[in-house]
Amino acid sequence: MENFNFYVPTDVRFGKDRLGELPEVLNEFGKRVLLVYGGGSIKRIGLYDKLMTILKDNGNEVFELSGIDPNPRIESVREGVALCREHQVDVVLAVGGGSVIDCSKVICGATFYEKDAWDLVLSRNYAGPALPLVTILTLSATGTEMNRNAVISNLKTRQKLGIYGKNLLPKASFLDPQNTYTVSQYQTLAGSADILSHLMEQYFDLTPGTEVQDSIAEALMKTVIQCLPVALKEPDNYDARANLMWASTLALNGLPGTGRKGAWSCHPMEHELSAFYDITHGIGLAILTPRWLDHVLNEKTLPKIERFARNVWGITEKDAMTAAKMGIQALYDFFVLNGVPMTLPAVGINSEGEFEAMARQAVDHSTIATAAFSPLNVEDVVAIYQACMKDSHFI
Repeated sequence: MENFNFYVPTDVRFGKDRLGELPEVLNEFGKRVLLVYGGGSIKRIGLYDKLMTILKDNGNEVFELSGIDPNPRIESVREGVALCREHQVDVVLAVGGGSVIDCSKVICGATFYEKDAWDLVLSRNYAGPALPLVTILTLSATGTEMNRNAVISNLKTRQKLGIYGKNLLPKASFLDPQNTYTVSQYQTLAGSADILSHLMEQYFDLTPGTEVQDSIAEALMKTVIQCLPVALKEPDNYDARANLMWASTLALNGLPGTGRKGAWSCHPMEHELSAFYDITHGIGLAILTPRWLDHVLNEKTLPKIERFARNVWGITEKDAMTAAKMGIQALYDFFVLNGVPMTLPAVGINSEGEFEAMARQAVDHSTIATAAFSPLNVEDVVAIYQACMKDSHFI
């Protein structure tokens, strides 16, 4: 296990009907609030009206930034920065899923940044000051409600890049599973695939001696596998939604990943799919991950993939290589059984014409060629994209 720091002081307020506590949280920072949200679902479920009543009664002055896209755009960040500067905003309140919160994080930092907001994203590591951020989560997926990371898209440059900022960590996050009851089946699938991918990206790592982290990741993966079908069948099942929400938060707050070294593999590849085709992030990850595991399965990676098969999927096959392949097949079949479209044509990508350009950017924008679980070059990434063009069988 590697040396690490673990300091994640987000005030997590988990459970039913906690919004009455919002004023005491916001009042730590000031009265001028930028409310950031997406396409209007918070209005349909009544959350917007409830929040506006609370904020009005608390004497807050509220400015709004709505319409944040599922892959948040740099244009929205710039608009938010302008509002924060014009109105001298004290605190940003992000209400939504990962896209809304990611956009809000970069707004918080870019408000103090001298250059354009996209230059801040291009820096990939921001150490400067940021406005305080409070979040109200409405989708279990990214874990951004308790970490310092964000991902922003620039459609003009066809780039989707992640940024880390030590001061981008939310000050407080309200996690009420009831706010996810009306999330569509498709978005529930995509969010759960994202949770699983976050766990697998950290789990599939060659750092020795990470038994605690590996066991946490395995338990969280099994929780998602158990609870997703229940949430799809019973959208208002509180326990299923609660466990998915908490798994999402724990998957990327540092617990499964600290003490490891190495690069993520599927996220850089999927970011290019989203940058070029604007597909749903979690669905892209679901499509890529089994093909990636199959592509990198070799004698060096076999022990970890076999462990995944046995500990997460309960595979009992004695032969190690066969067991590993059965684990990959189990992951693929799980996504298929729950209704995830598992080929690129199924999400509207019918041509291989952009694969090399995407693969080059995936390699250029990450360290997957040198630091991944199994290093990937451009040709490897192209081969994985190509494998995603048709249904797959791994045994």
